[in-house]
Amino acid sequence: MTTSHTPLRIGNSSGFYGDRFSAMREMLTGGDLDYLTGDYLAELTMLILGRDRLKDPARGYATTFVRQLRDCLGLAMERKVRIVSNAGGVNPRGLADALAALAEELGLTAAIAYVDGDDLMARADELGLGAPLTANAYLGGFGIAAALDAGADVVITGRITDASLVVGPAISHFGWTPHDLDALAGAVVAGHVIECGAQATGGNYAFFTEIADLRHPGFPIAEVAADGSSVITKHSGTGGAVSVGTVTAQLLYEVGGPRYFGPDVTARLDSVALHQVGPDRVQISGVRGEAPPTTLKVSLNHLAGFRNEMTMVLTGLDIEAKAALVREQFEGALPVKPDSLTWELSRLDRPDPSTQAQGSALLQVVARSTDPAAVGRAFSSTAVELALASYPGFTMTGPPGAGGPYGVFEPAYVAAEAVEHRVTLPDGSVRVIDPSPTRADLPALPADPVTPQRDWGPCTPMPLGRIAGARSGDKGGSANVGVWVRDREHFEWLDEVLTVARLAELLPETADLAVHRYRLPNLLAVNFVIEGILGRGVADNVRFDPQAKGIGEWLRARIIDVPTRFEVSA
Repeated sequence: MTTSHTPLRIGNSSGFYGDRFSAMREMLTGGDLDYLTGDYLAELTMLILGRDRLKDPARGYATTFVRQLRDCLGLAMERKVRIVSNAGGVNPRGLADALAALAEELGLTAAIAYVDGDDLMARADELGLGAPLTANAYLGGFGIAAALDAGADVVITGRITDASLVVGPAISHFGWTPHDLDALAGAVVAGHVIECGAQATGGNYAFFTEIADLRHPGFPIAEVAADGSSVITKHSGTGGAVSVGTVTAQLLYEVGGPRYFGPDVTARLDSVALHQVGPDRVQISGVRGEAPPTTLKVSLNHLAGFRNEMTMVLTGLDIEAKAALVREQFEGALPVKPDSLTWELSRLDRPDPSTQAQGSALLQVVARSTDPAAVGRAFSSTAVELALASYPGFTMTGPPGAGGPYGVFEPAYVAAEAVEHRVTLPDGSVRVIDPSPTRADLPALPADPVTPQRDWGPCTPMPLGRIAGARSGDKGGSANVGVWVRDREHFEWLDEVLTVARLAELLPETADLAVHRYRLPNLLAVNFVIEGILGRGVADNVRFDPQAKGIGEWLRARIIDVPTRFEVSA
């Protein structure tokens, strides 16, 4: 292993399975890189890949990655860019074999390694994990580093933490050990920022109208230094923007409290300092690391049964009465009763509509059952038979479907030493990576100080989003909403007024749920974790916004009294 103090340029070309296909070539041709990473896995993706593996044991990986490398493997090797990706899903060996065959077909000599050991299916009962469809522990970056130290051109992994795609190359390049907690934590934060692709360069950004060109945003790059600090940037001439705001937004995405737990280190998000150091260049510094936990998180997916759904359009007057009528008719006519029916009426209509769409509401019914017959032909036929016998203007958004199986996600935890973190090196030898020797149970953080009440003077009612940005996302069955402002005094106000109780007033759907609030003063932000709002995860819930991507924007649209003296954009 050769260590270096030269900053490392690590790019990203995928934030999920289905992201921009051309991004890999764009990143390889757009400028200099040392490494190119790709994140293809999410909780729902693991369910999809697990079902693929059920149908064919040779599958279970992201097939688009193979097509991307058919186009780009030669280019990457020519430019001496090494590729690290979790596209292996639930079958990293299968993907590594497919890439070896591809390299041979293309006439390339590529050193390919893969990391596995995360798959706990064979030991699920022994580990108390039940009988899931998939069971994968989140591994860290030292297996990736071992593969790179052995000369791998391409490293394929299964379920690692997303940030480990950056941590692994940094460990290899700088020679960090498990005891370099601050440096590891800095790389974790950099990895978290770039793991979701264009979300760090203006995608899904609350203040998107301030970005000059979002037609085709570039993908992000982390320039990681030997001490773990980094600069987030993008290739010159690409669309989008990298600013303190875009980086803050991504830092708040799908996080909980100040401690960001991982298998190699616990990164303290409340220590992060951001500075704009040039056009499209944001420095991340000051990140402190603590010992990683003694357990590893495990992603579990279960097949929960069968599901079908349909959506009816209700137009004009008496919307509530129309909904009540068709619900009574439908439930009474079902020849086979499913285990559950869930109804949701979305009142998208408005008075005196100038278009038919503006005068219409949507009524969705979702059936779930362990008996596929209860949600198949019987369910669909009942909907069709009501077409001429129900409320005036009966129509549906599409024809009834046959329905199909659905799954649910849940997290679990196992002792770190119970998981064999393996890396198969390019020469076929296998190395086992020991869990971090620094792992420990950390003491609880002190309670947040009580924010004193202040007189903010005259206030003006306006949408919260005129002064604050927000980013929200799913965390299993829960959701997080991170809210930030861009001025220290604005944060003092936000910190005082945006309490859990006030959130319940602004977002009534959260009123009966457990909500946790965390302060991140360095980021001028507060973060809320809303337990249970997504039921048993994105594959199961039928909420209007099943992945909670829009909750932050809903919050920004709510009216709140803002001190008149604050300079707020209209």
